[in-house]
Amino acid sequence: MNYFIETYGCEMNIAESATVEQLLISRGWTQAKSAQVADLAIINTCSVRGSAEERIVGRLGWYNGLKAVRECKTGAKTKLLDEAVEYVKDGAKPLSLVVMGCMAERLLKDFKKQFPFIDYVVGTFAKHHFGEIIEAVEQGRKPFEIDDSEAYKFASISAEPGHFSTFVPIMHGCNNFCTYCIVPYVRGREISRPVNEIIAELDVLNKIGVKEITLIGQNVNSYHDGETNFAALLQIIADHLKETKSSIEWVRFMSSHPKDFTDDVIDVIAKEEVICRHIHLPVQHGSSAVLERMNRRYTREHYLELVKRIKDKIPEVSLTTDIMMGFPGETEEDVELTLDLMNQVQYESAMMYFYNPREGTPAAKMEQLPEQVRKDRLQRVIDLQLQHTQQQMKKRVGKTVKVLVESVSRDSSEELLGQTEQHEKVAFKADKKIIGSFVKVHLVSLNGNTFKGEIVE
Repeated sequence: MNYFIETYGCEMNIAESATVEQLLISRGWTQAKSAQVADLAIINTCSVRGSAEERIVGRLGWYNGLKAVRECKTGAKTKLLDEAVEYVKDGAKPLSLVVMGCMAERLLKDFKKQFPFIDYVVGTFAKHHFGEIIEAVEQGRKPFEIDDSEAYKFASISAEPGHFSTFVPIMHGCNNFCTYCIVPYVRGREISRPVNEIIAELDVLNKIGVKEITLIGQNVNSYHDGETNFAALLQIIADHLKETKSSIEWVRFMSSHPKDFTDDVIDVIAKEEVICRHIHLPVQHGSSAVLERMNRRYTREHYLELVKRIKDKIPEVSLTTDIMMGFPGETEEDVELTLDLMNQVQYESAMMYFYNPREGTPAAKMEQLPEQVRKDRLQRVIDLQLQHTQQQMKKRVGKTVKVLVESVSRDSSEELLGQTEQHEKVAFKADKKIIGSFVKVHLVSLNGNTFKGEIVE
């Protein structure tokens, strides 16, 4: 039997999809080339923005048509569904459809009422039922009701099959309740994964040759397992990787909340070479007044002081961020403060977006700015960040750096594409055999946001 998985949203969703895929593979399933010819299709959903949910609703409409064809309920043929029609002729089973993730958790039973053709709706706390779901599909049984009231459970491994870079969840949920964010309502309160479970996963990843991990959670630096905080966890991981001579040479983490980014975390990063000199530090806005309405629980001044401490201790660090423009009540002065903060910090890159109300959050009830105003303010931020990105990356031209070789470049079959410790892309000519390994590359020039380099023998 075969499966097809679609994943939307954050790194946590990618990791959770990988966990389900590992389970399917362990039971002898194979990956289908498309949803049209799969026995089981899984959509892992996102609720962070309304646009993400709208996209998923549109995709569900497509699946409704696909299921109708697969169940021989219609004689209609389209180019999109021709492959599925041929598959039915070959005696394939009807398609089973599972929707999981944050949107599934937010809507839960109402989701099934709205889209009755979905076989299973699996919320964020019910993923451990996938073994039963897969077994039911294998045996051709009718869908069963899922208990969604149980506590969250971490998977033992979240590696994507065949990948040498993977995510490792260390905590789940969020206690911050930023006024614009739906996450605490769909992921629940913070739960930290026991240290021994994290180390056990690293040992498995070592055995399969993983080279890079990213520790993930909604707020990784609020991690606590007994007396072990996030800084202590980073130190334990660094020590363990050295002691075991692990294949894992790079450790990253995201996302961090500025209010919880402590000096002891900075000290561990500065001390341990295995922890990458790249920090994603979401500021969201440069105005203390806006940050207060967002319930971010830090000020502009606190953030800038934190950045200074990081740069003083880790001079080679690259900083990236998230910036949201057009939040309710934002003034022109607030916009200027954000641009000024960007000029002071000089981010290498940023995720930038304008505020969209999320139903169920406090900010959705605030008086909204006109959409065009939000878009115009966002464009000013984007224009400035594009300048900063070029300025910061040009400074690194001429350096020789360690690179993890990831793939063949999409722009040229003669070039490979890799990633630097600072999370930058670099293209260079080399043998495909080195994909998945670390090499030294001299950064020769900059093409857009990608370095051109030469491998150093």
